[in-house]
Amino acid sequence: MPDPHANAGYQRLFGGEELTFGVGFPISSGGAPARTAETERKPPVVDRELELAARAEELGFDGLWARDVPLYWPSFGDAGQVFDTWPWLGHVAAETEEIALGTASVVLSLRHPIHVAKSGATIDRLSDGRLVLGVATGDRDPEYAAFGVEKADRGELFRESVAWLRTLWREEFPEIEGPWGSLDGDLDLVPKPTSETIPLLPTGHARQERSWIGDHGDGWLFYHLPEQTLESYLDDWREVAGEKPYAMAVRTELADDPTADPQPIHQGYRAGVEWFRSYFETLEELGVDHVIVTPSGPNLAEFAERVIRQ
Repeated sequence: MPDPHANAGYQRLFGGEELTFGVGFPISSGGAPARTAETERKPPVVDRELELAARAEELGFDGLWARDVPLYWPSFGDAGQVFDTWPWLGHVAAETEEIALGTASVVLSLRHPIHVAKSGATIDRLSDGRLVLGVATGDRDPEYAAFGVEKADRGELFRESVAWLRTLWREEFPEIEGPWGSLDGDLDLVPKPTSETIPLLPTGHARQERSWIGDHGDGWLFYHLPEQTLESYLDDWREVAGEKPYAMAVRTELADDPTADPQPIHQGYRAGVEWFRSYFETLEELGVDHVIVTPSGPNLAEFAERVIRQ
């Protein structure tokens, strides 16, 4: 029987036996705006980003990932992809055909679950079921006060939001009661998604026990970890979640020299293609199912042809 959570995007990312690859926006700058006072808030060029999204699909990448950063905080260092997640993914859906569309990650503690459910189901329908939602509790302290949310409540709000999302997507005229409000069966959410529920990937620890993530998530999205730590995390994940997928993000800067040894950078490496090939083979052997990489726009083809399709 088909998994009721497995829409087309989830199948694209996790339906096979091999490690799959996605790229994060903004693609033109390798997943993050340039970190200078003049440019870190500047939106990427829309036409160029959409062109690169279509190019990534053509080259065989399996996912396109959009970040959710509600407000710009200079002390944190960047403004994410700048554009709001939902209208941006609507643009991307119209310019692509089969590649999965992911969020990395929607900050559930700062967004009302009815809005998330409505927006997510809309994008899922517009893309013929290609949406996979990474979901998180947030990591920029001033945002909580801006939204009137107590930072200490974010773990509970996250759990409640996941429960609301599942109920709003699955049920007609649901009855729900909790810190987000109440529904008494007189109202319904439309549209519903293409599958029973849009796949949810809690990101990081999300202020939850790992067993909760294994029980309530459709997979786990994590950050770059040293190899020994990653192996330990994967062992623990399989214990609580069985065969549910594990996805991770890693910064990947290609060196000009294809034989260059790795140099650690924030959340990843700068290295030659030969080392990256070996690295991703190791990730696959350890049991990683999907990896979000960050080759800059000019390096997309080289990464696809010399690392993925070696």
